[in-house]
Amino acid sequence: MIDPFITSDWLHEHLGQVVVADVRWYLDGRAGLAEYHRGHVPGAVFVDLDAVLAAAPSAADGRHPLPEPETFAAALAELGIGDEDTVVAYDDAGGVIAARLVWMLRATGHEAAVLDGGIGAWAGPLETGPPAVEAVGRFTARPWPRELLATIDEVASLSDSVLLDARDGPRFRGESEPVDPRPGHIPGARSLPVREHLGSDGRLLAVDELRARFEDVGVDRDVEVISSCGSGVTACHNLLLLEHLGLRPGRLYPGSWSQWSADPARPSEVGEDPAGR
Repeated sequence: MIDPFITSDWLHEHLGQVVVADVRWYLDGRAGLAEYHRGHVPGAVFVDLDAVLAAAPSAADGRHPLPEPETFAAALAELGIGDEDTVVAYDDAGGVIAARLVWMLRATGHEAAVLDGGIGAWAGPLETGPPAVEAVGRFTARPWPRELLATIDEVASLSDSVLLDARDGPRFRGESEPVDPRPGHIPGARSLPVREHLGSDGRLLAVDELRARFEDVGVDRDVEVISSCGSGVTACHNLLLLEHLGLRPGRLYPGSWSQWSADPARPSEVGEDPAGR
């Protein structure tokens, strides 16, 4: 399987041989499709996070629960994506949103990668206008692998696993909370903001710098990781980085803080994690 992160040069060389997916989405409610219309990588299809990569939100399951495999498969087929296609996904946030689609595909055995640096790394011309799908694809529904997921009960009874929180520091510490029921983080979680994995150019830091960031929160080759965030989206970026760095595969907690915080009976913490991270 290809590395979960590819360069713009790689995409230039393989354009026309892969399916390019635009996965722009914004926490503040702006429309990713509008940005797609303004300009996208030639031939890219638009993948709507809320409609394709998540089921309906609820207090019970969180803001972006995983969709039923059959629903996901049908939506990708409608976009012209087939079982044998390699998908390269991008956004305008360094890949932290596009990672959701890539993780979902790789978790079910499909070739997929994030464009490192997102649309800002693309040096070629852009297309404008509405998406065009040449033909419906054949995409087979496959169940989400149980071994790659963590339930809320498993998160509540952490033992040897490290729970990572991919949100920005102020949200983790409870200094701000724009969308979820209350501020703070799951007790015992360790802060590893995905946007801090990126340099000033929006591309990933060097491998040794990334590995040091994971080591700083107690993650090495022997540690099992559960990855969380606000709603199970940017958490996928940390999971892809585990693979990129050759570390042990982690598990996604799909409900993340949006599910956990919806129940006032569940405990929460504010401030830094116990190690001061």
